[in-house]
Amino acid sequence: MAKALYKLGYWVAGHKIKIISGTIAILIALGVLAVNIGMSFSDKMSIPNTESADAGELLQKEFPSSKEKSGGQVQLVFKAPKGETLDSQKVNKVIEETLNEIKKDDRAVTSIATPVQLGNLSENKKIGYATVTYKVAADKVTDSSKKIVKKNIKITHDAGIQTELAGTVAFSKTEAGGSAEGIGIIIAFIILAVTFTSFLAAGMPILTSIIGLAIGLLTVVIGTNFIDIPSVSLSVASMLGLAVGIDYALFIIVRFRQQLKENYSIRESIAIATGTAGSAVVFAGITVIIGLLGLSITEVPFLTAMGYTGAVSVLVAVFIAVIVVPAVLALMGHKMGPYKSNRLLSKITGRNKKQTSSNKWGEFVVKRPVLVAILGIVLLVVMSVPFFHMQLGLPDNGTKSVETTERRGYDLLSEAYGPGYHSSLVVVAKTDNSVKNAQKAATEIAEEIKDISNVKTVTPAIPGSSGKLFMISVTPKTGPSDLKTKDIVHNIRDKSNKEVELLVTGQTAADIDLSEGLLQALVKFAIIIVGFAFLLLVIVFRSLLVPLKAVLGFVLSLGATLGFVVFVVQDGHFLDFFGFPNSSPILNFLPVIVVAILFGLAMDYEVFLVSRMREEYIHTGDARKAVLAGMKSSGNVVTAAGLIMISVFTGFMLTPDPMVKIMGMALTFGVLFDAFIVRLAIVPAVMTLLGKSAWYLPRWMDKILPNIDIEGESIMKMMKRKEKEKERKRKLSI
Repeated sequence: MAKALYKLGYWVAGHKIKIISGTIAILIALGVLAVNIGMSFSDKMSIPNTESADAGELLQKEFPSSKEKSGGQVQLVFKAPKGETLDSQKVNKVIEETLNEIKKDDRAVTSIATPVQLGNLSENKKIGYATVTYKVAADKVTDSSKKIVKKNIKITHDAGIQTELAGTVAFSKTEAGGSAEGIGIIIAFIILAVTFTSFLAAGMPILTSIIGLAIGLLTVVIGTNFIDIPSVSLSVASMLGLAVGIDYALFIIVRFRQQLKENYSIRESIAIATGTAGSAVVFAGITVIIGLLGLSITEVPFLTAMGYTGAVSVLVAVFIAVIVVPAVLALMGHKMGPYKSNRLLSKITGRNKKQTSSNKWGEFVVKRPVLVAILGIVLLVVMSVPFFHMQLGLPDNGTKSVETTERRGYDLLSEAYGPGYHSSLVVVAKTDNSVKNAQKAATEIAEEIKDISNVKTVTPAIPGSSGKLFMISVTPKTGPSDLKTKDIVHNIRDKSNKEVELLVTGQTAADIDLSEGLLQALVKFAIIIVGFAFLLLVIVFRSLLVPLKAVLGFVLSLGATLGFVVFVVQDGHFLDFFGFPNSSPILNFLPVIVVAILFGLAMDYEVFLVSRMREEYIHTGDARKAVLAGMKSSGNVVTAAGLIMISVFTGFMLTPDPMVKIMGMALTFGVLFDAFIVRLAIVPAVMTLLGKSAWYLPRWMDKILPNIDIEGESIMKMMKRKEKEKERKRKLSI
């Protein structure tokens, strides 16, 4: 692979204009295509063949009216002014005026019902809601229709009636970065400027990563017209594409500057950088892609789609790194070289041409390996403790900021009808054919459901078209995220008997089934990923203990990451500091996503750091010297790469959307724990303690394993042969 990439880099350097113009042409073509065909994201988040899904299908068959897909609904939640009620003539007049104005959007609106018509006034008649039903699905309701609603609720606002919005139509837009993402990019630029002591060199990885990100995202947008892709996938693809795009370009440029410093020509430096650092980039990218594609193992459609979109983004980043970056380097030439440092940056960082890179941290770790290893491991183990009481769920309007109308509407509905209003359950009672009086059996089972702890109300059993299946609505006393609500679902299902089988559906039950299914998938997925990582690293490093140490480090950083997220988001510590409006369960698909992404990034850092140690050990046979060499050569690059990842993910952590925020937070601290505690502290400490035994591999295994030259050793041997040949010819000419 290294030699093939060397040839690719050499070719690209000679065709730089064609490569750059071709890339721009592809970007423009994708942009035009995306604008013309539009986007069609799906927000279906479910697992097929769960009990709630099966119950939903039964309801559609038995109750014909449920077959028709109802349009999106907006609930206008009203709270009467102080001293008045919603059923007063004065207040009703204002509400009807507001609804009549909204009804003028007759091309979109199907029907409108007032609180009095719906009979949903609270006990004190202070709170109630009107319903606006649209002809199209919630995600298809146009911005113009939403503006009409927003404009006309000012009528009730001006009359002193608090009016908030709820229902299936979203009014608070999901932000996938925005200005916060820009902050992350600015921080990444500063880190690169300090690393290269050059503003020009710092700007190049940012530029190429943005180009790659644009190509990746446009591809995803186009893909939404052909496969179901959840909208949150765009945020995942953005985070990954931007972060790895900058990192991969960083690795190529660092090696290019090293080769220029050793007096190679620009074209040779590009070819060597593409063959050596490029090999590591390709390997790293493939590792991340495999982790993302591995999400298909979970057999959860929306997770599989998220994995595919993330993989596309990373794949594009790899191509940009090994094709476009070398082309730009060829175009810029010596302007990107190590001697083009900015004077101001050199003064600020204290660097100059004569200084050699410091290795103080590496020396500290090698001198005190036991202390560093114990402190690092204990810290991560302690951080992992909250993980063991993790609760999974999906964010709803109750987890949004109080600055949003959806959150205020959610709170008003809870005040009026109790928190259980948001966690209503639909029970499907399926009677056996042998039961003579099906209605009686269903009524009796409904009475039993009333006796379940924490149940607020149970409606009478409504028969379906066959007369053998009945629908019962159950309202808990607690909200959808409460463990007591989860217990109700399981208790209802446990009441099934020979005569009546009870199935529970509804949004709350579906979310519970989804969370439990994802937790089971997490265990399966993590075992496969860890096993795969071990085998892959055995091949790369020709060792048994180094891969074992690597995967155990990954498990530690993963546990600490999820533990910290639980500590903050679920347990409610430092919520204000991180910008979460309130404590809530952990996003149910977060652990699986974190495993997939963090696995790839962890293996990246392991390869970049330990491959240099292996190279030194092969040459010298000195294990201690190998650790120091790896820390000196790759430590600074891994540090810069980790900081860049953290800065990009932090930008997403600052967004208001709860899904994007928690993913950004998990990946920010995941990289922090893995790059700085595991790879730059525990790994060199353990490698020092293991000594030569770290590189042990049985001879029979060494013979059968394929040899992957990710360090580009074959290229450097080839370059040495070329130098010797040149020297020989020079002497002959003399």
